[in-house]
Amino acid sequence: MGKIVVAIDGYSGCGKSSTAKAVAKDLGFTYIDSGAMYRAATLHFLNNFLSISNPHDVEKGLRTLEITFQINPDSGKQETYLNGLNVEDEIRSMGVSEKVSEIATVKEIRKELVAQQKRLGRKKGVVMDGRDIGSVVFPDAELKVFMTADLETRAVRRQQELYEKGDLVELEDIIKNLAERDRIDSTRKESPLIKVPDAVEIDTSNLTFEEQVAQIVQLAKGVIDNEKDYAGNHR
Repeated sequence: MGKIVVAIDGYSGCGKSSTAKAVAKDLGFTYIDSGAMYRAATLHFLNNFLSISNPHDVEKGLRTLEITFQINPDSGKQETYLNGLNVEDEIRSMGVSEKVSEIATVKEIRKELVAQQKRLGRKKGVVMDGRDIGSVVFPDAELKVFMTADLETRAVRRQQELYEKGDLVELEDIIKNLAERDRIDSTRKESPLIKVPDAVEIDTSNLTFEEQVAQIVQLAKGVIDNEKDYAGNHR
């Protein structure tokens, strides 16, 4: 199968990460979790009591920030490491969720993480999800998808995700958190969340997880087949 870049953007709680992972697996591509990178950066700044309003703290935080991904040999799942430590569970906490959008507004932090993401995608054959993947990180991606869903549906999904990790959070608190993240992500000065003109919009409100994965896989295969036909006709 040919290799392309699949960029998936969208609102919090649309299932971007889990969908992107499944799409990458079906296509035999590499999954790059940009959201986990921002969450890990958030955890790093919180753990080290670094202020994003202090340029010295931001510089210090970036200088000591190393984010990598490893496959868990037991589960086969990709997990996030911060400075050599597995932080996959910690970065999904509400404490991190409440601060990650603020961290993502900092120009210097975005610049560093985008540079890392671009390097990871140079060889193509990757699926990456986030909020500025199609607009900033991979503006030339062969397939761009914008995922959305109504707020309450997203909140219920996030509540279930947290419950499965042992966190009991009131639905109303999650709705408020998601609404605030939507506001910050869509209005921030640096790389705001937008649907680029050439992105395919998928509303997941009434779709099963399997259905939304299948839609994107089908789109990707269509793009790959078209590229093969184009290459064959221009030899």
